[in-house]
Amino acid sequence: MKQQGKVFLVGAGPGDPELLTLKAVKAIAAADVVLIDDLVNPAVLEHARAGVRVVNVGKRGGCVQTPQEFIERLMLSEAQAGHCVVRLKGGDPFIFGRGGEEREHLQAAGIAVEVVNGISSGLAAPASIGVPLTHRSWSQGAVFITGHGKTPDANPDWHTLAKLNLTLVVYMGVARCSEIQSALLAGGKSGDTPVAVVQSATGARQAQLITTLAALPQALAESGIGSPAIIVIGDVVRCADVVRGVEQAETARLSA
Repeated sequence: MKQQGKVFLVGAGPGDPELLTLKAVKAIAAADVVLIDDLVNPAVLEHARAGVRVVNVGKRGGCVQTPQEFIERLMLSEAQAGHCVVRLKGGDPFIFGRGGEEREHLQAAGIAVEVVNGISSGLAAPASIGVPLTHRSWSQGAVFITGHGKTPDANPDWHTLAKLNLTLVVYMGVARCSEIQSALLAGGKSGDTPVAVVQSATGARQAQLITTLAALPQALAESGIGSPAIIVIGDVVRCADVVRGVEQAETARLSA
């Protein structure tokens, strides 16, 4: 009887292939099958061995997506066939990557699962423009938030978040930036609060916008920046470098 395989849930990082961890490289090199997301830089597959089977399982907002149930069934069947399976995700598999759901599904079927962390875009995007998520003068913590929940009733409590003197790091929030802005302002967040939006962080197509909460929807619409992007809200954005020459983006630096 063939020995059962194993699944690695691997974070490929935000885009720059040099940000891949050594542990991720080893997992990719050992894989018989790689299930790769759209947001993963295909250059990381240079670490895969010859003959590896690569399956594209794109999951990008606003586009045709591979059903999650199909991905989970495929991982399970490949592992049961004795294969080493790598589920390669952008960022980190346990930060808005559905890694928790996949791990539960596989473990319930008796499949061994190992999580290999990656650098999340919520860390890489602000760092790429010189913004620290915490700073003794500006913020003593950070909150990682999805711009939309699984259901309409599962959306973040923006009114409560507005009252926290913490950096807000919003994933998948571009499409709902007007709603997010309105809710934060209604919750008491100042319209002068600095905001950074970083698209495709660390990748060749990175673009960024520095603005304020009050101006966010209009500035974002005029910038041409879209998904995938991270929105960073808080005084730490005052630390941002002057935005690199991106024609679409607003380039004014906020004064302290």
